[in-house]
Amino acid sequence: RGGGRPRPAEIWWANVPYEDRPGNKDRPCLVLVVHGERAVVAKITSKYHDERAGVIPLPPGAVGDAQGRASFLETDELREVPVWEFRRRVGVVDPVLWDQVRHLAT
Repeated sequence: RGGGRPRPAEIWWANVPYEDRPGNKDRPCLVLVVHGERAVVAKITSKYHDERAGVIPLPPGAVGDAQGRASFLETDELREVPVWEFRRRVGVVDPVLWDQVRHLAT
């Protein structure tokens, strides 16, 4: 297991539920808040959707992949993920970025 419980401002790989159908996908996400056994996250994608509001570019390598691909934080749709679905902690998000997004789950 990925080493402890998720905490706010951390980037993790987790089984994040799809927005439009049953099931989930193993993907990187930013933990916004943890309530008991559930965490609210913003998903991170490698595809830039300029038609969507609230997409924030992350530095290359932010999600801990070997290729160091560009990644994008999608802040317009938050997901709730059980803490046991968090698989691997990657690191902590930049403090400046955290100040931009920390309010999203309040």
